[in-house]
Amino acid sequence: MDIRKLQKIAVAALEDIKAEDIEVIDTRKLTALFDRIIVATGNSNRQTRALVRSVHDKVKEAGGEVYGTEGEESGEWVLIDLGDVVVHVMLPAVRAYYNLEELWQAAPKRAKDGAAAAPPKPAKASRRATAAAAATPKEPAAAAPRRRGTPGKTS
Repeated sequence: MDIRKLQKIAVAALEDIKAEDIEVIDTRKLTALFDRIIVATGNSNRQTRALVRSVHDKVKEAGGEVYGTEGEESGEWVLIDLGDVVVHVMLPAVRAYYNLEELWQAAPKRAKDGAAAAPPKPAKASRRATAAAAATPKEPAAAAPRRRGTPGKTS
């Protein structure tokens, strides 16, 4: 089935059962595992299960394949594997906690002032690694000639 058709069917099935904040993320440039992620919110465990059942049934009716579902027991975060499309249906608190939209975006988010968000600080090295690095003799750096201006002339 065409990816756009599959995406349209899944989104329509979510809308039929009143899913909130439906977001489609194109992941073709990020992974070879799937082409799209659809993230939606359900207000209760019962609604998340109903949303999953709706997507499952609509995709099957259209002749598509449902490869599996995970998390239906609890209903807090349910994943539907449609092959090229993976649908995540979550409760609001779970969705806010895991923030899949930010995780799967291609470019880093910009801070409000327009500057790029600060990268995470590297973890501190363990005492053992720091002691080993200090005990290793360091070779003197080779002095590279400095060049300024035109070659052959001195300043």
